[in-house]
Parts: sequence; C-alpha cells; structure tokens
Amino acid sequence: MLNAHTKEEKLQAFSRLLDIMDELREKCPWDKKQTLESLRHLTIEETYELADAIIKNDLNELKKELGDVLLHIVFYARITSEMGLYDISDIIHTLCEKLIVRHPHIYGDVKAETEAQVKENWEQIKLKEGNKSVLSGVSKGAPSLVKALRMQEKAAQVGFDWETGEQVWEKVHEELNEFKEELAIPNNQKKSEEEFGDLLFALVNLARKSGLNPDDALEYTNQKFITRFTFIEARAKELGKNLTEMSLQEMDAIWNEAKKQ
Repeated sequence: MLNAHTKEEKLQAFSRLLDIMDELREKCPWDKKQTLESLRHLTIEETYELADAIIKNDLNELKKELGDVLLHIVFYARITSEMGLYDISDIIHTLCEKLIVRHPHIYGDVKAETEAQVKENWEQIKLKEGNKSVLSGVSKGAPSLVKALRMQEKAAQVGFDWETGEQVWEKVHEELNEFKEELAIPNNQKKSEEEFGDLLFALVNLARKSGLNPDDALEYTNQKFITRFTFIEARAKELGKNLTEMSLQEMDAIWNEAKKQ
C-alpha cells in the first residue's frame, strides 16, 4: 500500500533533487559537459522507455522511468538558469498559469460538464492565444501514427469529423480498394505508397471512432510478436538448429505453440 506523503514531504523530496542536480552540475565531469542539445536524444530515449513501461504495465519500472524523465526536466531548467533565461520556478509558474487559463470551467465562469466540452474550450483558448491553426498544437516531431491520431482528434474537436462509425468503415474499404488497384500497377511505388498512407490514416480514424488508441494497439502487437518470435528462437536452439535451416512450416508450427502459451 502507498505510504502517502504530506505536501511538505513532497516539497522536501523535490528540494533534495534540486540540490543533487546542482551538485552534479558543479562537480561531475559528465554532468558539467551536457548541453540542451546533448540531452535531447537522451530525453527522447527516456520518454520511449517510460511509454514502454506503461504498455507493459510494469509499475516498478514506471516509477524509475518517471524519475528519469523528471531528472531531465530539472537538468534543462538548471542549464537555462545558467544561460540567464529562466529556472525551474519560472517553468513551474508558467505551467500553472497555463493550466489556470486553459481550465476556465474550474478557475472561471465557463461551463463544461463533459470531456468533449473541455476539449472544445481548450482549442478555442489556444486559438485566442495566437495559434494560427487548430493543428498547430500537434508536435511536428511526433511519430507518424501518433501525429495522425492527434490531428484527427483536434479536427474533431471543432466539428470536422465523421458522423458515424459506419462512414469510417466505408472509407476504410474505399482506401483499401484504391491501394490494391495502385499496387497492381507495375513500377508504381510512389502512388502505392500514397494510397497506403491514406489507408493507414483511415484505419487510425476507425480506431479513434471505436475508442481505441492505434499506437498502443500496434505496440501491443509488437510486444506480442517479440515474445512469440523469441520463443521460436529458443525452441530452435533446443532442437540444435539455426533459424535459417528451418522451413517456414517448422517455424509456423512453433509459432502456433507460442500462441497457445
């Protein structure tokens, strides 16, 4: 069971982290050398590891990965403080102000009784803040599958969406047929790729309308494939064979065995 900490204890823990960060930055050769740019790829890696822990529902690992991500935030704040820009206090207060502005149904007189209304208000507020497009809030660096989902969600929040799930099914079948037609044409890679993208986009829409997250769904399948394929490798080793020496039928039989387990 969770040993709940008081607000004072939480603040003490955060203060301890800031003190350690300061000490590492001043005394550790590696930490002293880091820049915003050098940390960037490490932050991306830590974020993916956090996402992996969530997918696997590994709550012990999740605690560690949350700490790693928090460390990076504190590290960036220390560096920007050294640059004379802003420190962790400025970053936190900026976040707090944004949360207050973005939740007028909590901190103002706007009414929002459903999640959909909250999202609609959120997009309208961001447009008033200077966003030129509803889609401008979608990260340009996000993976394509995630980007497609976020664009669709944002467009839907302002009413640009299919009315029924059946319409999305029809679109999926339409895009599948168009992809098959282009794929049948020799030396037609560019157009086939375009139609495949349209099909994927339609499938993302179908997942969204069905209340599913397509990126999570694909990652679950990736993990399932890894588990089953490594089972084939282990069984091949038990049989004293290399995978390249086995027939597809032999590997498929072990695959089906893995599915049962």
